[in-house]
Amino acid sequence: MDGDGDVDPGRDDLPLRANTNHILVRHYVLDLDIHLQTKIITGTVVLFLEPCQVAGDGNGAGEGAPTPPQPSQTDDSWEDESHRDFTLVLDCCDLTVSKVEELDVTSVSDMQGLLKEVKGEGSGVEPQPDSQSAVLIQRLISLPSTQWKKQHHLYFQCSHAPASEGGGPLIFHTDRWSLQVRKRGVRTLQEFPRALRVCYETKPEGGSVRWTKDQDNRSCVYTAGSPINNRALFPCQEPPVAMSTWQAQVRAPRECVVLLSGENHAQPTYLHHTGLSSWDYYVTMPMPASTFTLAVGCWRQATAQLSTAQLTLPVQGTRAGASHTHAGSLDLNPFTNMDHPVITSPQSTLVYSGLKDEKHSESDCSGLGDDNFTCCHADYPCPFTDPSAWSQEVVPHRMFAPPSLLQKAQVQILPLLPGCLAAAHATLGVHPFPRLDVLIVPAGFSSLGMASPHIIFLSQSVLCGEREGDGARDGVGGERDLSLCGSRLCHELSHSWFGLAIGARDWTEEWISEGFATYLEDIIWARAQQLSSEETEEQSKLKALLRWRRLSDELQNSEEQLQILRPNMESTGQVSESGSSLVKHALNPEKTFMQVHYLKGYFLLRFLASKVGQECFLHFFRLFVKKYHGQLILSQDFLQMLLETFPDMEGQGLNLEAIYADWLDRPGIPKWLCEGSAIWTQTRLVEEVKAEVAKWIGLSPSVGKGRKRKKAGLKVNFKEVMPEQLVLLLELLLEEAELSVTSLRTIKRTYDLQKQDAEVRHRWCELVVKHKYAQAYGDVEHFLIHDQAMGVYLYGELMVQEDSRQQALARRCLSLVQNEMDQSARRVVEEMVL
Repeated sequence: MDGDGDVDPGRDDLPLRANTNHILVRHYVLDLDIHLQTKIITGTVVLFLEPCQVAGDGNGAGEGAPTPPQPSQTDDSWEDESHRDFTLVLDCCDLTVSKVEELDVTSVSDMQGLLKEVKGEGSGVEPQPDSQSAVLIQRLISLPSTQWKKQHHLYFQCSHAPASEGGGPLIFHTDRWSLQVRKRGVRTLQEFPRALRVCYETKPEGGSVRWTKDQDNRSCVYTAGSPINNRALFPCQEPPVAMSTWQAQVRAPRECVVLLSGENHAQPTYLHHTGLSSWDYYVTMPMPASTFTLAVGCWRQATAQLSTAQLTLPVQGTRAGASHTHAGSLDLNPFTNMDHPVITSPQSTLVYSGLKDEKHSESDCSGLGDDNFTCCHADYPCPFTDPSAWSQEVVPHRMFAPPSLLQKAQVQILPLLPGCLAAAHATLGVHPFPRLDVLIVPAGFSSLGMASPHIIFLSQSVLCGEREGDGARDGVGGERDLSLCGSRLCHELSHSWFGLAIGARDWTEEWISEGFATYLEDIIWARAQQLSSEETEEQSKLKALLRWRRLSDELQNSEEQLQILRPNMESTGQVSESGSSLVKHALNPEKTFMQVHYLKGYFLLRFLASKVGQECFLHFFRLFVKKYHGQLILSQDFLQMLLETFPDMEGQGLNLEAIYADWLDRPGIPKWLCEGSAIWTQTRLVEEVKAEVAKWIGLSPSVGKGRKRKKAGLKVNFKEVMPEQLVLLLELLLEEAELSVTSLRTIKRTYDLQKQDAEVRHRWCELVVKHKYAQAYGDVEHFLIHDQAMGVYLYGELMVQEDSRQQALARRCLSLVQNEMDQSARRVVEEMVL
């Protein structure tokens, strides 16, 4: 994203302009219309505000903001009164704001009950007319969580209130990163209006929303999530500390399904006079506005109804007897069973009964008491206080996809959900959110997955097998392993606890969510598969080796400043007087495709687990979740509680400063990781891979002499390997200077590579590019078109070879997908290719 206006074009830091130390949005009511043809969203957002307790009057347009506002483009008097009137600053980008108005909530008849309650309190003096609205909104915001239904009803009624006629109009101004609002003559934040309605529309190029085509070439839109989050979807307060609730009414074409991060399974209401359908969602748990997520398209719901077609899915690595038959039927009605989400699936591939009580080791964690805890967050209907939530292993869930991928989603993902949900519950405790939707998003999605409250986006790259149009439309058949699909699903489920229920107070500490999810995905996926302790340990070490290799490569090929997990160091969590700040490196396009915070964070947690034992470490996770759910944290909150819970760690030379110094505040590889990584190369699964690699090298022209030797080599029996082993095998073969065409052709045939998961196929494409294996260039083209979430690196490989045919391939693929690519990915690829 190019900087302009109030942003230095050479800076890669993202401004958070909202003055959250002065005033906070406590609730949003969105009323939106989706226009797929013109690629805009029109509507209103109503903000219910509460002043903060700050020193002084809190006047000014966000003191301490990164840069001063630009001259007004909205009102000639903007600068004339800037030194006197209080200014509300909202984060806003690429929005056209037409009007900002104060609402007359006193005109809402249902609010009079609150007014009567107010009149009956204190001195008995009735509020003056000028302050009635403020009193009512404060009373509304302060309603206890037991009255959340009444509260949301009143929020909705107030959002339709007329504009206030008295006190003069509101003036506003937009610049590159903010919307600023004033009321003439209002000098203090205490006098500022408490309920505002903003009328606006989005722009097609706005970075918060992706207008694209689905896999069936039908128009759709979904929120992008990062790097600028939701400020190009609606004016909001982006800093994580501005936690709020919301409700939304979204109108879309009748054939579309609207999915949103809401607690309810919404049902469409058909508006016959417009040909549209209306969808209503809400949340009662306060969360950062950045977690608001929307997806609108011709999605279809996968069902688990019995049919005569019995579809069998073996899961490699599952215990004998734990593989089940899943019976599925394909239903192309978008609204079938919308009000009947799947709660359990008796035919699921993965067994989850008994996970709650399963013991994976004899580690003694009896000293870690976890009874009688008290929630420490703001008041909301918390599942941790609901006894029934403690025993609900599987929350209601639904699976959506475009029609051409529905069968695969139904066969490969839907059966995994109950087992993965139950395993996550067994590992971390109460599900923080009461339901879950999973959506296969369009091909241009920029990562393998993204978790939001109540909804997970998954890339089509997590699906196994040939893509649509390649002769495998039924989505079944052959030996298919669901390792990438299952582990990624478990990764995103982990974010329900780490990233959403517990969020980072400073966005630069991404490891708090991504490192935790990477660490937990292995544990949850192993439990979902019901692996033995020995199998779990073997797979854990193999994955650690693969991640170590990936991290080592990334650290050798990236700037040191991007390798630090806590880039703000001692300033982490600090903001200006107004609450504004900068997110370091957030707009740096290189950082978007780096995984240091995933991998280095994962190894830090693995290191800490090695000091106390994994079972005790996981038990500590549950304690930490109980204490901090519903809150925002910094690194020291987790580390300090860990050190207090396990005081023996101090005797091992571990304290907060030592962990910061070795893991969080410096680039490069920590000492423990350098010394301990060797053990991961000496396991049974790795030795099996090395033996297979030796066989392939034996087919190389440099080994043996004459055609007789090479012909004999082709008769070698190759051992079947699991997907992670196959990834390692291909990576080791990539280190070979030369592989024959015969070897490459046989590798593809032996492992049926076109039906493997995207991690495997990515390594295969690297081999093809390195050795200029022209017969398989079609595989590379297929990958770049259908696996855009992982293909950016391959463009660089094609260009660096300086081979005209490969460079032409890169340019052709870019021309085919550039319109549907993620903006950040497209910008990086264009710099490589054009």
